[in-house]
Amino acid sequence: NFTMEAYMTVILLGIFFSIFHWQASLCVSISYLVIFYWRKLHIIIKTLPRDLRCLYRVRKMVNRTLYCKKKNISVVDAFYNQLKKRPRNPCYYFEDQIWTYKDVEDYSNEVANVFNDAGYIKDDVVAVLMGNCPEYVCTWLGLAKLGVVSALINTNLRLGVLAHCINSSNAKAIIFTDKFASVVQEVRELLERDVKLYQVGGSVSGDVQDLSKSMTSASQKPPNTKYKPGYSDQLLYIYTSGTTGKPKAARFPNSRFLLLTNAGQCLLNLRDDDIMYNPLPLYHVAGGALGVGPALILGIPSVIRAKFSASGYFEDCIKYNCTIGQYIGEMCRYMLTSKPRAEDRQHKVRMMVGNGLQASIWRQFVERFRITNIIELYGATEGNVNMGNLNGKIGAIGCIPQCIPRALIPVAIIRVDEETNKPIRSSKGLCVWCKPGETGMFVGAIKQNDPTRQYHGYLNQDESQSKVIYDVFKKGDQAFVSGDLVTMDEEGYIYFKDRTGDTFRWKGENVSTSEVESVVSSIIGLQECTVYGVQVGEMEGRAGMVAVAESDVPLDLPGLAEGLDRALPTYARPLFLRLTPILPHTSTFKLKKVDLQREGFNPANTSDRLYFRQSASFTRLTSELYQDIVTGKVKV
Repeated sequence: NFTMEAYMTVILLGIFFSIFHWQASLCVSISYLVIFYWRKLHIIIKTLPRDLRCLYRVRKMVNRTLYCKKKNISVVDAFYNQLKKRPRNPCYYFEDQIWTYKDVEDYSNEVANVFNDAGYIKDDVVAVLMGNCPEYVCTWLGLAKLGVVSALINTNLRLGVLAHCINSSNAKAIIFTDKFASVVQEVRELLERDVKLYQVGGSVSGDVQDLSKSMTSASQKPPNTKYKPGYSDQLLYIYTSGTTGKPKAARFPNSRFLLLTNAGQCLLNLRDDDIMYNPLPLYHVAGGALGVGPALILGIPSVIRAKFSASGYFEDCIKYNCTIGQYIGEMCRYMLTSKPRAEDRQHKVRMMVGNGLQASIWRQFVERFRITNIIELYGATEGNVNMGNLNGKIGAIGCIPQCIPRALIPVAIIRVDEETNKPIRSSKGLCVWCKPGETGMFVGAIKQNDPTRQYHGYLNQDESQSKVIYDVFKKGDQAFVSGDLVTMDEEGYIYFKDRTGDTFRWKGENVSTSEVESVVSSIIGLQECTVYGVQVGEMEGRAGMVAVAESDVPLDLPGLAEGLDRALPTYARPLFLRLTPILPHTSTFKLKKVDLQREGFNPANTSDRLYFRQSASFTRLTSELYQDIVTGKVKV
C-alpha cells in the first residue's frame, strides 16, 4: 500500500521529467498506470486468453445471426438446407428408431397439409401437449410451414393452470397424444373458447379428431400455400413462470431459435461429427431449442430420450455414440447417487451442457464420469440475458470480459434494494454497477435493431413491460430485468445467487408461490397460508414449503396431499408443511416470508409443528428425519 506522500512524489516527478524529455514522461506515465492500476492490469492480462477466445466466438455467432436476418432465413429454410445436403442421414434417434431428414420432412408435411386443408393460417395458434419424441418436433415444424404458432405446453400441468396456458395463448386447437387424452377432457370445461381437439395415437371418441388417421391420407409434399416463413415471424410460444403469477407465454420467433442454435454452434464449438444426447423436456428452451435445433439447422444429429434416467444416461450415450450430453437442475446429482457402473467411463462424451450443476458436486461429477468439458449455461426464456461458462470455472454461469470497456458490454449487474428489488439509482437517476463481490440484479441491454440484443418478451404486453427498466446507464436506454440475483468476482466470473419475486426454482422448474398458494387455499378453505422455497442440504434450487395458520378445525393432511396432487405438477407440490398459530404480517398486511424461509424446515428453529410429504400424506418432521433429508438418506 502506498501512502499519500508516495503518490504525490510520483506525480511531481512525472511533471518534472515531462518538462525536459518526452521519453522520461512516457516512462513515468507507464509507471503511474502500473502503480495505480496494477491489480486491474494483472487481471486483464490473466483473463485475456479467455476473453479473446470468448469474443471471437461471440463475433462468429453475431455474424451468422446477421446473415440469417439479411437473407430473411427461417427455421424451415434452414431445415430445407440440411434436407438437400443429407436427406437419408439421421436427424433424430429415438429408442430403436432412426428418423432421417426425409422422415422429418414427410411427417411435418403431413401435419402441415392436414391443418392447411382445415383452414389454419399465419399467426393462428395451436397448443401442443405431447411427450418427448421426434413427432413432437415434426409437429411444430409442420405448423411452422403454414406460419401457425405452436404453444408448447408443459406436460405436468393440470386443470386450472393448464387451462390458463391454453386460454392465454388464444389457441384454436390442441394436438395431444393419447397419453394426455383424459387430461385434455378434464380441462375442456375451463377453456374460454371452442378449441378443436386433435389426438395422435390411441382410440378416439366424441368430437375429437383422429390426427393420425388424417395424416395417413395427407400428402407428403410441402403444403400448397402462398405463405413463406420469415426470419422475424413467430415460431413458438414457450411458457415460463416469470416472477409472479401463472405461467406466461414467451414469444419465441424464428430469429430467437436461430440465434440460440448459432450460439450453440459457435460458443460450444460444435463439430460435424458430434451427436447430442437430449433427455430434457421438449417444451422448454434447453431441450426444445438447444437440444433439437442443431439437428434441424446444423445437421448435427440428436438423441431424444422420452424421460431422463440417471442409470441409463451413459448407457444411451454409448449406444448412440453421443459426444455431447445435456443436463439440467439435479440431473447430475441423481447420476452421482446412482450405483457406479462400467458404462460411467466407457462413453465418448467430450462435453456436457446445461444449467444447475452445483459447485459442491462439480469436481466429483467430472472425475467420476471423466467429462473433460462442462459448459454451464445461463439464459432467460423471455429475455436477452444469455451467457455460458466456457472455461469450466467451477460454480460460474459465465463471465464478463475484462479487456473491454463497460459501455461495450451488453449485460450488467446492478444494485437493487434488498426489500423491493428495485434499482438503486445515482444522483443522476441512472443505475449503479455492482462492484466485484457485491450481489445485484442481472440485466441485459435492449437494442431492438440488433438481433442479438432484441427483447421479445411475453405474449401479454403488460407482462412484457414489467420486465423492462429505463435510464439504466444513460438517459433513454432500456434493459431487460432477469429477476435473478448474481455476483461477479474480480476476474469477471459470474455466479448465480438467488431468484427474486414470488418464485423459487425446484427440479429445474420455476414455481410460482402465488399459484401454489391459490391451490392450497382452495383446498383448506379460509385458513391463511403462505408458500415459499427452502434450501434442502446442498441440492440445487429450493423445495416448496407451505405455512398454514391453525384454526379450530384440524387440517385434513391426506386431503391436502390429494388436492395438491390433483391440481399441481410434481415439482410444484410443497414437500414441507408448517402449522403455526399465526402468520407474520407487514404493516400493510402483507405476509412476511423472510423469517419463515430462514427457519426453513429445521425443527430446532421453531416450536411450530413441521411435516414432510411422504406417500399419500404428510408425516411429522422430527430431528432425525430432518437429518436424513439434509444428508440425502431420504430422497426428495
